[in-house]
Amino acid sequence: MNHESLRREVLAANLELPRLGLVEFTWGNVSSRDPGTGAIAIKPSGVPYETMKAQDMVVVDMEGTKLDGDLKPSSDLPTHLELYRRYPAIGAIVHTHSTWATIWAQACRGIPALGTTHADYFCGAIPCTRQLGQTETATEYERNTGLVIIERFEELGLDASRMPAVLVANHGPFAWGKNAAEAVHNAAVLEIVARMALHTLALAPDLGSMPGHLLDKHFNRKHGPGAYYGQGSKQ
Repeated sequence: MNHESLRREVLAANLELPRLGLVEFTWGNVSSRDPGTGAIAIKPSGVPYETMKAQDMVVVDMEGTKLDGDLKPSSDLPTHLELYRRYPAIGAIVHTHSTWATIWAQACRGIPALGTTHADYFCGAIPCTRQLGQTETATEYERNTGLVIIERFEELGLDASRMPAVLVANHGPFAWGKNAAEAVHNAAVLEIVARMALHTLALAPDLGSMPGHLLDKHFNRKHGPGAYYGQGSKQ
């Protein structure tokens, strides 16, 4: 099976990360899932962005078995796989150590919804997971990272389509979308709202979350069944 188009999509998305200032060195990865076959392409482990080529992207199945590629897949692959298995609507996943979002993750704090920029993309506070325990870290660490994300979403009753990002405690952010371009865009917006929230709380430490009716309005006008933001589909 030819995975060339999937590999090109994933390469292009990965190259957006340093362009957008979301990664330093090799600290990040993008994967994307082919909706027809279920094959997943992901960045190879530890390969510098400036030297990556489409053929370097590693293609695996939903169990992580390599289908195509000569290099090792990203070490974060098991995290991606757990999210793909649990949330079929996710078509692509981005992981970075972007500065502002990682600050919140290292503080083990979710990002509160403080304004409409946040609400345009995330329907509520962006959650942070609990810290992984010693056994979870020592055994199947990357898989357990995915499981702790799922655990947090289930605790809060969150829909991954309405909350396309999460912070992993002491680690960093993950974001996702219907395709690789959307997932990268969500990761970039996450970084922006993380910066804005930190500065906002520096000015107003006791500020609460934005009103729920305003949050719902802004999210639903872009994402709800009656969404009207933008030009819509062409007739």
